[in-house]
Amino acid sequence: MNQDQLKLLVGQAACEEVLRLPRGQILGIGTGSTANCFIDALAPYKDHFAGTVSSSNATTGRLLKHGFKVLDPNEVSTLPAYVDGADEIDGSGNMIKGGGGALTREKIIASMAQQFICICDSSKQVKSLGGFALPVEVIPLAKGAVQRELEKLGGTVSLRLAKATREDLDQTPSAPFVTDNGGWILDISGLKITNPLKLESEINQIAGVITVGLFAKEKADILLVSNESGVSRLTF
Repeated sequence: MNQDQLKLLVGQAACEEVLRLPRGQILGIGTGSTANCFIDALAPYKDHFAGTVSSSNATTGRLLKHGFKVLDPNEVSTLPAYVDGADEIDGSGNMIKGGGGALTREKIIASMAQQFICICDSSKQVKSLGGFALPVEVIPLAKGAVQRELEKLGGTVSLRLAKATREDLDQTPSAPFVTDNGGWILDISGLKITNPLKLESEINQIAGVITVGLFAKEKADILLVSNESGVSRLTF
């Protein structure tokens, strides 16, 4: 099975998981290609849910296209579950997220949920976090100050750039990637993360940081992970 097939497989498994929830619930839904597979699998059963809360503009657009009702998070006090992927997940359910740039809204929606259901293929499972560059969303004004503080952690810090269009190919430098919140993202590569919860708190305390893509406080409760043999369900 290729990676696309593995994403489809775990997306279908996540659909079966959330359909066990009582009818009329509001479901939190994340961002990315695996989350998209989940949304597509869930679309025929949209009437099972009273609505959804989305973690990005892209996810909102996909949900609306399928006919889901999308609610403002401020209208919702709690969610029975939040379903999203991960860039890395360790054996305790700690994750690195934000490869798609939606880390802040993902963390907000995750904090509202009674359980975080992480969906991914087995290539995302790691013994310790840090192989995937750690995203940190920052206020643009604070980019320089935050970068200097992050460099003290020992990794290599770089500003994430927007993907160049055909018209941009002859123009340098590229513009920064801008999040749905108007923030910029600094990616830290080369970190060995031995204490995810401590590092998450430390980075969040830096003035100018919006949030960091470490999900240790809001870690996964359930992991649905696909491989050549099918989908495994783990709890933390």
